[in-house]
Amino acid sequence: MTDSLRKKAERGAMWSFIDAAGSRMVQFIIGVILARLLLPSEFGLLGMLTIFMAVAQAFLDSGFGVALIQKKDVTEDDTSSVFYFNVAVGLVLAGLLCLAAPWIASFYEQPTLSALTRALSLILVINSFGVVQNAMLARNIAFKTQAKISLLSTFCSGCIGVTMAYRGYGIWSLVVQQIGRAIANVVLLWVFNRWRPHLIFSIIALKRMFVFGSRMLASSLLSEVFNNIYYVVIGKVFSPTDLGHYSRAARLEELPSMTLTGVVTRVSLPVFSSIQDDNARLKKGLQRMLSLLVFVNAPIMVLLASTASPLVEVLLTDKWLPCVGYLRLLCIQGMLYPLHALNLNVLMAKGRSDLFLRLEMLKRGLTLCNVIVSWRWGITAIILGQIVVGCISYFLNSYYSGRLLGYPAWSQLRDVSMYLLSAVFVGVGVYALGFIEFPSMMLQLIIQIVFGLAAYLVLCGLLRLPAFAESRRFITDRVSALARFTA
Repeated sequence: MTDSLRKKAERGAMWSFIDAAGSRMVQFIIGVILARLLLPSEFGLLGMLTIFMAVAQAFLDSGFGVALIQKKDVTEDDTSSVFYFNVAVGLVLAGLLCLAAPWIASFYEQPTLSALTRALSLILVINSFGVVQNAMLARNIAFKTQAKISLLSTFCSGCIGVTMAYRGYGIWSLVVQQIGRAIANVVLLWVFNRWRPHLIFSIIALKRMFVFGSRMLASSLLSEVFNNIYYVVIGKVFSPTDLGHYSRAARLEELPSMTLTGVVTRVSLPVFSSIQDDNARLKKGLQRMLSLLVFVNAPIMVLLASTASPLVEVLLTDKWLPCVGYLRLLCIQGMLYPLHALNLNVLMAKGRSDLFLRLEMLKRGLTLCNVIVSWRWGITAIILGQIVVGCISYFLNSYYSGRLLGYPAWSQLRDVSMYLLSAVFVGVGVYALGFIEFPSMMLQLIIQIVFGLAAYLVLCGLLRLPAFAESRRFITDRVSALARFTA
């Protein structure tokens, strides 16, 4: 990358990290408090609605949000037309969800879900007013503004949810928390972002983005349906408590893996899009981001798996211990997530939504096969199937990007293999520490985490791994700059 583009990407990555890490950390703290106050079955009930809200949200965006980011030249016709289209879609989707509420409750045999579904449908109307605002901020790599918005909305809604849970409102504290976050997010988007829609609606403008956007919509729908199909199966076949344990394990795994990956993919899409015609620069960018992301993500996933038992007991209490086994297995899948996301970002940046959609169809077929085969043997079997599907999906995801850039899967794995092996080696040592008797579970958890992180960094330094050296230089430069500023 050129110096200006690299600096812009680094600033974007820093603020995107503050946004994602800060918001996720606030969510995590709030989630821990709520998990202590509420029952696993209450989280399970809300988890049953996950797929319906996710699919509706995908329809709400309609692929035009990503199209606005990817499009080289965006006009006022484009932004205003997408805005009014999204608002109309939000109203229609909320109405459909209200009509479907009794059917959803009947499907799960949980009457409470009818009222919950209708309440959550408000989120779609609210979010429809922020799709374009958010896309324009992402297009301009204005992640500093997005960080402020995300942190404020997450904190405010979290305080509301915790207060309601403490006062005994049960599952409704979770519902009001989600609605409150949507309201705060949209209000702040309009406060911090100067863009406003004009009285313009152009079918022609929508049609120009429809080819790319419609394929992204189809891909998003497939992704949301099949990513959340496990919630449907577990919620239908097993109890709300079982689903609550599974969903809590999934949230714990997603906290670091999706946060880190989300940071890099948010920055990489506009950056990759700006150099979409230069395959050599795209390849170098992909190679660099893959190494950096795996360098950070791999040890976190391994540490999370090796300390799962004391972590859950200390943070969530004994009532959540059944999720420990699920969490350890899900962490294996979490190690693969960065490899998936960055390869798919290359296809989006190149405007190859046709290939993106083709891949999604293939992968979702694999997911369906896993569901059909594994559900009979329980939740553990379902997660093991997810891991197998994830491994196969990575090779599918990297196939087209490998052909386009001359950077196939085996070359990518070679570049990140030492980071993965170093993390696993350290993870074995961390897990072995768990067999030592400690005065308290909290002390055991702290020692395991500190030892694991220190051992991994020392090992990467001894092996002279490029991502470690680059990260150290980046941190040193920022500390030096801060010291000069405060001097």
